[in-house]
Amino acid sequence: MDDQTRMEVEAAAFRRLVTHLQSRTDVQNIDIMNLAGFCRNCMSKWVLSEAQDRGVDTDLESVREDIYGMPYARWKAEFQT
Repeated sequence: MDDQTRMEVEAAAFRRLVTHLQSRTDVQNIDIMNLAGFCRNCMSKWVLSEAQDRGVDTDLESVREDIYGMPYARWKAEFQT
């Protein structure tokens, strides 16, 4: 697999993971953290860090909204138990 194809495949897999996590609002971050050692917030911070390393002007709340599929405060109010 060439580098461009690998990057496209990895990006598609990441988007699929994000979509899956957005659809599984019944799964709490602490549950994911206990099983996998990361959660939606970790992913948000990783994306933010990578964006900032590349000079992208963004912030944690914007990235969280991308990962959660809605504003973080709304997700917490509706789904966090």
